[in-house]
Amino acid sequence: MLTYEPGDTIVHRLDPRSKLAVQIGFAATALAHTTPRALVALSALTAVVLVVARVPLLETLYAYRFALVILALGPIVAAATLGSPWIDLDSGLTTALASYRVLLILLVSAAYVRTTPVRHSRAAIQRTIPGKPGQLLGIGVALVFRFLPVLQSDMRTIRDAMAARLGTERGAVDRLTTLGLLGLSRTFDRADRLSLALQARCFSWNPTLPPLSFSRRDAPVLSLSIVLVLTAFL
Repeated sequence: MLTYEPGDTIVHRLDPRSKLAVQIGFAATALAHTTPRALVALSALTAVVLVVARVPLLETLYAYRFALVILALGPIVAAATLGSPWIDLDSGLTTALASYRVLLILLVSAAYVRTTPVRHSRAAIQRTIPGKPGQLLGIGVALVFRFLPVLQSDMRTIRDAMAARLGTERGAVDRLTTLGLLGLSRTFDRADRLSLALQARCFSWNPTLPPLSFSRRDAPVLSLSIVLVLTAFL
C-alpha cells in the first residue's frame, strides 16, 4: 500500500497545493490528448516526476497490481467481438492507449502520496475549498489515507489465517465468500472503533492544521501546472 515516506527530496519540500495543481493539470492533459506523441511526452514527464520524488517504480507497480489487472483486461475485452472478425484491433488499441493514460496518472499520484503527509493534504484541501465542503473533503481524504492501509492489513491477516488452516484446499467461491464476509465484519468493527476514538478525542471539524506557504521552489511547479492545464484546451 502506498503511504507517505519521509524524505528530503525537493518534492517533499514543495507546498502540497503546488503538487495538487500539477496532479490536476497532468490528469487534464492526459485525458485530453490521446495521440502517441502526447503519450510519449507525458511518459517522459512521469519518469522525471518519479526520479525527482525518488519513487521506486517496481514497488509502485506492485502496489497498483489489482488496478493493473483491470487496465490490462480492458483492451482485451474491447478488442473481442461476438462475430467476424472476432478481434477488433482498432478498438483494442484505443482502449490500450486509454489504459496507459490512466496508468501514467496513477504513477504521478503515487509521487504525491509518497511525498505528502496526510495532515498537509488535509490542510491544502481545506484552505483551497472554503467552508464545510472543504472541511468534509479534507476529513474524507485524511481518513481514506489512514484507514485503507489498516483494512488492507486486516485482509492479509485473514488470508494468512485461512492459509494456515488449509483454507487453500477449499473452492475458489468458498474462499472468496469467507474472505469477503470476514473482511466486511472487520471493516465494520474498525469503523465503530474509529467513531468511538474520534468521540473520545473530541473530534473537531476545524482543527489546528500545519501552516502552508508557497516559496520560490514552488514557482516552477505552479508554472508547469498552468502549462499542463492550458495544453488540455489546445
